[in-house]
Amino acid sequence: MATTPMISPLTAGAESAPDGGALPPNMAVPQQPGTDMTGICFMDQLWLNTYPLDRNLVFDYFALSPFYDYSCNNEQLRGRGIHPLDVSQLSKMNGTEYALSDVLEPHLFVFRKQKRDGPEKVTPMLTYYILDGSIYQAPQLCNVFASRVGRALYHISKAFHTASSKLEKIGYVADSESEVASTDSRATKEAIGIIELKRIDNILASLQRKLPPAPPPPPFPEGYTPPTGETDGSLDNLQAEDEATIDPIVDQGPAKRIKL
Repeated sequence: MATTPMISPLTAGAESAPDGGALPPNMAVPQQPGTDMTGICFMDQLWLNTYPLDRNLVFDYFALSPFYDYSCNNEQLRGRGIHPLDVSQLSKMNGTEYALSDVLEPHLFVFRKQKRDGPEKVTPMLTYYILDGSIYQAPQLCNVFASRVGRALYHISKAFHTASSKLEKIGYVADSESEVASTDSRATKEAIGIIELKRIDNILASLQRKLPPAPPPPPFPEGYTPPTGETDGSLDNLQAEDEATIDPIVDQGPAKRIKL
């Protein structure tokens, strides 16, 4: 962002208001800068090409930026022709002021906006810095912590998400491998069972080929007829009749005969 140098409204009206009083009705004070302007960068290349950026002129360059508050005590000193960074004069005033805290000419200048309530009572408000001609507002410490914590939480959540996705993939692979292993084991067992059956059949067939054939059953004697149901009953009847006609004395043997 490049702009041309502009004249402060308080400086333009210094003749009518040398002590910082009311301005003429046709002259309005610019709006005060906001508290959060960290997304803005200001640079006036024309001013940098015309004037050197040193300790004496750096405040005039800073006053061109939108970060400058024209209601500060430094602007009143500029209207009186006093250097705006004169600490001996600023310590006698109350209100908002800018102080040059750190300097590393010609690259770095740090301004601190503060509120003065007495010669020794100062409350810091905001910090601005000029780095190689570019003016920035430094972020507040709470915003820095919030940004760092948010970034850390983002990376932690991303790491957990990546780890969980990888663990899910590992679990799925393990389950699939176990299922494949179980199916393979079942197929192997079935294959082994079939192989054993074939092996036993081969052994039995080889034994059957080596052993002689079984001999035929012996023939029945001549006149023998296999028993049937009717013949069995007739034979039993004949045996009972024979037992009834047997002489008990003759057939009991010589040991049981009566001796005379």
